[in-house]
Amino acid sequence: MAVGKNKGLNKSGKKGSKKKVIDPFTRKDWYDVKSPALFFNRNVGKTLVNRTQGTKIASEGLKNRVFEVSLADLQNETDAERSFRKFRLIAEEVQGKNVLCNFHGFNLTTDKLRSMVKKWQTCIEANADVKTTDGYILRVFCIGFTEKVSSQTRKTAYAQHTQVKNIRKKMVDIITRAVASSELKEVVNKLIP
Repeated sequence: MAVGKNKGLNKSGKKGSKKKVIDPFTRKDWYDVKSPALFFNRNVGKTLVNRTQGTKIASEGLKNRVFEVSLADLQNETDAERSFRKFRLIAEEVQGKNVLCNFHGFNLTTDKLRSMVKKWQTCIEANADVKTTDGYILRVFCIGFTEKVSSQTRKTAYAQHTQVKNIRKKMVDIITRAVASSELKEVVNKLIP
């Protein structure tokens, strides 16, 4: 090391001087998240984003964000029929302090799915990629279960493999027929009870 140099000393003169701590939330802006018009409650919530700084524009940081919201919150109804349905909304446009969203996905809560699966029955799952009339391609998953006949004495209600294949084919046909003949808005309306 050269004479007269001390790596331990900073420009400020103090050894190991602390960097000034800045609260990151002072550089952030709050935006209101708005759901599509087909839901009763338009205000989903709020989201944070860093303020526009140089070439980084705040609205660009918001686009393509996905928000997961319960149907009970979207419809302002807290009955059991709506609470387990979850809608995913994607941010598509920013107008002022509002983030406008579109439908991005639908799912059931994990506890609801687990409660549906039981012993002594066959679980049949199907999925299909379907294009709506307005050009959106949806991958639709469906789940079904066999059930005992009212007069049945046997404990189990299993389906044979060929029956499962036929039921799955019928499920895919029904999904394709229902989705391919309608727009995305109509498909979302079918998911709301």
